[in-house]
Amino acid sequence: MRDFSTLIQLTGRSSFWEDSLPLDYTHNTLLVLASFAIALMAGFTGLSMIQGASLLEEGPRKLRIAASAVVLGGGIWSMHFVAMLGLQLPVLFFYDALTTLVSALIAILIVGLGLILLHFRERTPLTITLAGLIFGAGILGMHYVGMAGMQACRAIYSTGSIVISVGTSLVLSTVCIWVAYGERTRTSIVLGTLCFAIAVVALHFIAIAGTDFVKAATTAASNIPLSNEMLALVVTLASFAICGGFLLSGATFFPKETVNPVGAPFLPETADAPMPAYEPPEAAVVFQACPVPFEKDGRTHFVDASSVAAFRAEGHYTIIYLKDEKAFCPWSISEAAKRLDQTPFIKAHRSYLINPIQVSEFERKKDTGLVYFDGFDSLEKVPVSRSRLQEVRGALGI
Repeated sequence: MRDFSTLIQLTGRSSFWEDSLPLDYTHNTLLVLASFAIALMAGFTGLSMIQGASLLEEGPRKLRIAASAVVLGGGIWSMHFVAMLGLQLPVLFFYDALTTLVSALIAILIVGLGLILLHFRERTPLTITLAGLIFGAGILGMHYVGMAGMQACRAIYSTGSIVISVGTSLVLSTVCIWVAYGERTRTSIVLGTLCFAIAVVALHFIAIAGTDFVKAATTAASNIPLSNEMLALVVTLASFAICGGFLLSGATFFPKETVNPVGAPFLPETADAPMPAYEPPEAAVVFQACPVPFEKDGRTHFVDASSVAAFRAEGHYTIIYLKDEKAFCPWSISEAAKRLDQTPFIKAHRSYLINPIQVSEFERKKDTGLVYFDGFDSLEKVPVSRSRLQEVRGALGI
């Protein structure tokens, strides 16, 4: 039997409940699966939508963050109530509309706070961890406020179930943000999506497993009652919007056919695909004319490739490092490698394409390494992966 003393103290009336025996309940398996699918689609849409936002001007960046927060927070809310529609109790129950709306706003606002931290502050381990904890708090707030909106029966929690739920949400959400923001590649987005869905769904069902439901002897007054039928309609519309966003995001997420400078089509490799083995040239390689595009102040500018120190993968775009700044480039890392194949640029890491001519130092780290760039305020060093170490050393002549 669970501890009801806390609830009785809060209500001040032990007679509020018809009896203290928990109600039996089951779940509709199809709706459980549907809730997980919604969490997956919302996670993918929100995390892919926010790619490259840190390089946008302040106004567009805020809009991108707001849109992503609505999708991710709305996905948390939709997942919760799809699962609740699948909750089968032996009594009829409904929801308070105002409390239900507040639960959605809590998820959106708190997730938005985490995104602001990630895209308006320097992305350090502390920042990423704090953002993950904020995401976890948003999921928790949405769940418990949403449960508080139940009418005709109430959810009862034990102290142990709350502690387990809080720990689950904070840990899994932090893992999700670390996976999604550790490396800004397509792979990290896909894995981050899976972690997001697991975090949201796991918190909900772990919390429900530690929850008892009891029937109220009298129904508390509700400002605007929200029946399960009306809730189903609202959730269906929200899920439809999330599905639409998922399809639109997926249409541009994976590499698409592009055209090289002479008009021959090619399919660029993915960010994680290996480059051909490096073969040192017989003579010094010189840069051919190859302008590199980058976005700034709402315009597309061009810079000669020889003045670029490195490219870093940012989803299906890249960041380029110039002398005094870093800039957003519309090329993917694979497209940049293709377009620069007649230049000294080589891959030092699956997420980095470097210009050996601009390298000032090399440091060996057991079976990996680091290359340094003096004179570049935007970039200090780039990691060299084990699989690229020999290629980089050959390009540097060491």
